[in-house]
Amino acid sequence: MRGRGQYVADIRLAGMQDVAFVRSPLAHARLRGIHVPEAYRDRVFTAADLVGVNPIRAVSGLPGFKISEQPVLATEKVRQVGELIAMCVAPTRAEAEDIAAAVVLDLEELPAVHDMRQARAPGAPLVHEHWGDNVFLETNFEVDISAALDAPVKVSREITTARQCMAPLEGRGVVASFDHRLDQLVVTTSAQMPHINRSGLAECLGMDQGRIRVISPDVGGGFGHKGILLPEEVCLSWLTMRLGHPVRWIEDRREHLTASANCREHHYKITLYADRDGKLRGIDCEATVDSGAYSSYPFSACLEAAQVASILPGPYVMPAYRCRTFSVATNKCPILPYRGVARTGVCFALELMLDLVAAETGLEPSEVRLRNLVRPEQMPFDNITNKHFDSGDYPEAMRRALEAIDIEALRARQRRGEPDGRRIGLGVSIYCEQAAHGTSVYSGWGIPMVPGHEQATARLTPDGGLELRVGVHSHGQSMETTLAQVAHEMLGIDVGNVRIILGDTAMTPYSTGTWGSRCAVMAGGAVATACGDLGDRIKRIGAKLLQQDLADVELRDGEVHGPNGSVTLREIAHTWYRRPQDLPKDVDPGGLDVTSGYKPQRDSGTFSYAAHAAVVAVDPDLGAVEILDYVIVEDGGVLINPMVVDGQIFGGLAQGIGTALYEEMPFDASGQPLATTFADYLLPGPTEVPAPRLDHMETPAPYTRFGVKGIGEGGAIAPPAAIANAVNDALRPYGAELMRSPITPHRVVEALIAAQNARRAAA
Repeated sequence: MRGRGQYVADIRLAGMQDVAFVRSPLAHARLRGIHVPEAYRDRVFTAADLVGVNPIRAVSGLPGFKISEQPVLATEKVRQVGELIAMCVAPTRAEAEDIAAAVVLDLEELPAVHDMRQARAPGAPLVHEHWGDNVFLETNFEVDISAALDAPVKVSREITTARQCMAPLEGRGVVASFDHRLDQLVVTTSAQMPHINRSGLAECLGMDQGRIRVISPDVGGGFGHKGILLPEEVCLSWLTMRLGHPVRWIEDRREHLTASANCREHHYKITLYADRDGKLRGIDCEATVDSGAYSSYPFSACLEAAQVASILPGPYVMPAYRCRTFSVATNKCPILPYRGVARTGVCFALELMLDLVAAETGLEPSEVRLRNLVRPEQMPFDNITNKHFDSGDYPEAMRRALEAIDIEALRARQRRGEPDGRRIGLGVSIYCEQAAHGTSVYSGWGIPMVPGHEQATARLTPDGGLELRVGVHSHGQSMETTLAQVAHEMLGIDVGNVRIILGDTAMTPYSTGTWGSRCAVMAGGAVATACGDLGDRIKRIGAKLLQQDLADVELRDGEVHGPNGSVTLREIAHTWYRRPQDLPKDVDPGGLDVTSGYKPQRDSGTFSYAAHAAVVAVDPDLGAVEILDYVIVEDGGVLINPMVVDGQIFGGLAQGIGTALYEEMPFDASGQPLATTFADYLLPGPTEVPAPRLDHMETPAPYTRFGVKGIGEGGAIAPPAAIANAVNDALRPYGAELMRSPITPHRVVEALIAAQNARRAAA
């Protein structure tokens, strides 16, 4: 707000020039030639110039995974619109764009695969010919599905979620330079995971990681979009070493919408089995995820589908389950884990189906959920896919949401009808968010990046301030505030005297970075551990200065207190740095600089959750949907800073509303993206996002420091399901239903017309 931030686009280096890319205008084509005007031969670089640069590979450890190699500049073939073919460098971006426009491509267009279901059909064009099909990976998971097949209630549907873009305020950007004094490549990039980016750059460039420094300055929103290695990062790294001066590329919004990674596109063929009392007997599902043309580093093309199979049962108890998943290659941008990852699609599919079970059994939708949710007395609970639910009271969250929304009054309002002719609907949904995934989870999913112990460095400066160096990164979630509060809790130091250093591989301990709602749990735990270890050293020096036994002193309020007095952190720091003759003989020679690691007692992750309830009004003539009321009852464990948590949930809700009602990246049959500006790709604004009513439950996590749980993605998971259920509730008297997102006015009217035609046909 004060203009003090520094983003990649704000960085200016002496001699820096700008880069623009020649990108493929076709989704699938053979690259027969690249014609560069003679005047620009020394300004344009193609794959032929990048000798020794390796393609990007993100290889899943799951059996049967097919490897894709993404060349940083296209070689024989292009597999998506916007794929990089050549890079052009000039003193300004405008000049670089002019050079790019002068480059002529000789492309032989090939049939494109634009539909993930058609991609699996015999005879479909092949994205990677040597595979023989278009499936990155197929998985199967089953627990005695035969036991559910004789259930008296059986509901089946096909459910689809739209492909989306992430649309952070700041797009991606890279500034690359080479420090000849240190013999080190310096890459400044808008990224969530600087250490992982460095690993990927080292693999592609064939360099030691010590010769690469990655700096991520202020980041204007991430949401997973900034959690992958970009071919642009590799290209600019090579280019600065080739030319000997800094180079820069800043993603524009059209590049982001048409050429960068996408997310969320799922298709479910799903059946729920239940008894007449609404108790679930089982789920049978075939899920397909459109993974795009390449496997993105480091998460791979299979993270979403692997999650679908393991989390589809949600927080519900059932005796039978089967899920088959396909991660499918198409001629589209690669997919990446957007806020909520697969949970949003899974919640959408499962919660819509539960409303159908309610309609079939004549029960209130909330009652079906209450009869099947895991109960608090069952905690900790291992569900049918062996997810270890650590704590919580899911039924209570649902009851509180229903009480807040006043379901009886709402049903009475529906019976009365609205003066303006609109139909009122109520929708509920509930989810669990597995967060702070540990070693066992990611190794089990086959992800090439597996988290271990999270480390933090705590250093008492010579004047008594505290410096914290942490490998995660902040991109708008108030990490600096939260970690400073943790340090205050441990040392009593004023948060204003705590300096947080993030986003620099040369200054922070190794970390897999910021993803999966892990930072409060993992980085918070690491900071607490490091500050605790530092506090032990501080107390030993303080006891010597107070001439007291160590057992007789305590550290609180930023001072070491003894029976007859106290010494400040400033005095203790001054003694260590400036008066070592006053130190105790058994002082720790490591000094007032501690690096410590942290891992929860059990590394299966934390399980936060929330019940959402939405009230909507639907215009049956225009198809317009207005959200009238929205209630969220969440349990994120112990909240370090409730205001930060509120901000996370409110921001996630806005994105969830976008998923539910507005956001969609469509493609035509030739693989061309059809939403290339914000005039076509719709985002919710202030008038579309209501002020939600938020109720916090706090059930401490049993395995983490302070009892915290990860909660950064939860606000985005449940809204599409709650809103869709509310719309379907409003349209139920017409016999209409919607089973795909987003729920646009056009689709609402289509569903009403289809229901009307079905009634006429039946008559």
